[in-house]
Amino acid sequence: MRPDVEAWVKRAEEDLFTAKALLDFKKPVPWIVCFHAQQSVEKLLKAFLIKHYRPISKTHDIKSLILACAEIDGEFLQLLEEEVDRLTEYAVETRYPVLFEPTLEEAKEAVKLAEKVREFVIPRL
Repeated sequence: MRPDVEAWVKRAEEDLFTAKALLDFKKPVPWIVCFHAQQSVEKLLKAFLIKHYRPISKTHDIKSLILACAEIDGEFLQLLEEEVDRLTEYAVETRYPVLFEPTLEEAKEAVKLAEKVREFVIPRL
């Protein structure tokens, strides 16, 4: 794996590790778990684009990243079928009080989605 791609994957792995670790806290905070799950997915998708020398934009929009990846490998559209793109709402809205407060169940589901994306993307890098 190229060093630039590897650096993005490392950060994605750290975000996923953090999300999972935070779930194990005595009193987990769902919004931060969701945020790190979203960040992991965003970075994995950007790593794939970087591997293929595609430009990456400063976006948190998972759907647009999946569509960009699908231009290279159409199988990425499976991630839309899995509704991975719903993680986008955790990128910004959850960081501010009152806008959106995910539940613990939503946080657990966000981590599962991030794990699915990891399993899907890593072999393609």
